[in-house]
Amino acid sequence: MVCLEITGRSARKTMFGPRGGQASLARQAAALRAAEEEHPENHGAIAHDDFEEEIAEFRELVRSAGAEIAAEIVQRRDRADAATLVGPGKVTEVSAVVESTDADVVIFNHDLSPSQLRNLERELPCRVVDRTQLILDIFAKHARTREGHLQVELAQLEYLLPRLAGHGKSMSQLGGGIGTRGPGETKLETDRRRIRGRIDHIKEQVEKVRRTRRQQRQRREAVPVPTVALVGYTNAGKSTLFNALTKAGVVESSRMFATLDPKLRAITLPSRRRILLADTVGFVRQLPHTLVTSFRATLEEVETAEVLLHVRDASSPALERQKADVEAVLGELEVGEKPRIEVLNKADLVPAGEAVGLAEREDGILVSGLKGTGMDALIAALEAALKLDPMEQRWFRVPQSEGQIVAALEAGASVNERKYEGNLIYLEVTGPASLLGRYAKFQTDEKAVPGKAARKTRATKVARK
Repeated sequence: MVCLEITGRSARKTMFGPRGGQASLARQAAALRAAEEEHPENHGAIAHDDFEEEIAEFRELVRSAGAEIAAEIVQRRDRADAATLVGPGKVTEVSAVVESTDADVVIFNHDLSPSQLRNLERELPCRVVDRTQLILDIFAKHARTREGHLQVELAQLEYLLPRLAGHGKSMSQLGGGIGTRGPGETKLETDRRRIRGRIDHIKEQVEKVRRTRRQQRQRREAVPVPTVALVGYTNAGKSTLFNALTKAGVVESSRMFATLDPKLRAITLPSRRRILLADTVGFVRQLPHTLVTSFRATLEEVETAEVLLHVRDASSPALERQKADVEAVLGELEVGEKPRIEVLNKADLVPAGEAVGLAEREDGILVSGLKGTGMDALIAALEAALKLDPMEQRWFRVPQSEGQIVAALEAGASVNERKYEGNLIYLEVTGPASLLGRYAKFQTDEKAVPGKAARKTRATKVARK
C-alpha cells in the first residue's frame, strides 16, 4: 500500500506493502472452509467482505499514524516466503513503486520476523515497518501521561530487542516518522545490554504505577464503590459514551487509539448508588501481545471492574467480527467471564430500517453516545447488573435532633415513606447497603412504625371472617 505521509514540517512519502503470512492465510482458509460448508453459495462473497474490512482497517491505522494514502499493493500467496514474506518478484515490484513515488517507508500489514525485516531493508531503498511497529507508533503519538509514555516505550523496546542485529535504516534513531516516533523523540541506544537495562528500569517504574493504583483501589474498597469499565474495539465511541454518562469532557476522536491513558470518573445513578466509570484503551484485531503485556497496569481497571460495558459500533459492517476480536483480548486478560452489558453505540449512524432490528435484539442495548439516546435503558441494565453494595430497603427511627442523619439518608438514598410521632421521624429508605449500614443503630422493624401494625391486624381479622 503506497501512502503520502504528512508529518509536521515535512512531507514524507510512505509505501504500505502487502498483507499475507502463513498463519494469517491458514486462518482465512479455515474460516473460508467453515463458511463454505454452511453457505456454499456465499463463501466467495464472505471472504471478499472480510478482506475488504481488513484493508479498510489498515487504511485507518495508516491515517491515524499521520499518512495520506497514494496507492495500494496486495499479494495473495499459498504460504509466506521465509526470506522476505512476499517473494523476490513482489519485492522487485515494490522496489519499483518506491522509486516511482519517491516513498521513504514501506509498511506491511503483517508482522515481520527479524530476518525478513533485515532482508527487505537490504532490497528496498527505504525503511520497512510492520504492523506492530505501526500500532506502537500510533500509541506513542497519543501517549499523554508519564505512565502512558513508560508503557509505550516498554513495548517498543521489547519489540526492538530481538531485531537489533543487522537492523540498519530504521534503528538508527527514533525520530518523527512512522515507525520511529518514540517517547520524547530521543535516540535509542542499540546496545543489547543497555536496552535490557532500560527495560528493567521501565518495568520498575511501571510496577510503581501498579502499586500506586493498588493503594488507591484499596482505599476505594474501604467504602464499596463498584467500578464499571468501558471496553470495546477502537473507535467504537467509548469516549463519547463516557462523556454522555459522566459529563467529563474527555477528548473524542474518530482516529484509532485516541484514548490511551485510562480515565476514571464517579457518577451517581438514579438509585443514588455511586459507581466509578473507567474509559480504557480500544482493542483491534491482532493486537500485538507486547502491548497487552506492557499495558497491564492500565488494563487493571478492566480486571478489577465488577461489570464491563462492551461498547460496539452498531454502524460498522464488521460488528460481529469486532466483537470476537474484543472477546479474544478479554480472554487473554482472563476477564472473559465477567458480567457484561453489550452496548450497540452510534445508533444515529444506523439506517432507520436496520435500527428497528437492532433495537429488538436481546443481546444489546441500542444507544447513541453523541445524541444521548437510549441512556435510560442502559442505566437500568447497569443498575440490575451491579451486585457489589446491593440496594436494600429498610426502616429507620431517627430523633428529630439528629437532622444530619436524615440529611445523609436523603442525599444518598431514596426515601419511600416518612412518618412523624412525637420527636421521632420514621423513614422507609431504599439505598446502597454500605450507606444504610452506617446508621444501623437507628434501624427499626416495620412493625414498630406507627400505623403499620394496626393496619396489619385489621387486615388479618378481615381475612379470618
